[in-house]
Amino acid sequence: MTDHEYLDQAEALLARIEAACDAINDETDADIDNQRVGGMITLVFANRSQIVINLQPPLHEVWLAAKSGGYHYRLVDGAWRDTKSGDEFWTVLNREASAQAGLPLRF
Repeated sequence: MTDHEYLDQAEALLARIEAACDAINDETDADIDNQRVGGMITLVFANRSQIVINLQPPLHEVWLAAKSGGYHYRLVDGAWRDTKSGDEFWTVLNREASAQAGLPLRF
């Protein structure tokens, strides 16, 4: 994958996260504050816990940091997969955000 292809895919991922936060806030009582600065989005929950998603262009990865730990993702066959477990990004984001919000969320 070229640097340009990585950036296109990674930026699309961040845009989808932002749009999903807006939808979640409209449809639930989660009240997630999402703040984007460059290639990083910080999701702040009502209990003040955070999830941070940031791009790592030199590695062609996306990193997610949550209360449970840190995860590194690479694009594999069209899906962002954890480099250790192989878990898909959206599965982990849904699980971690639900745990931190205290209610089921679906990005």
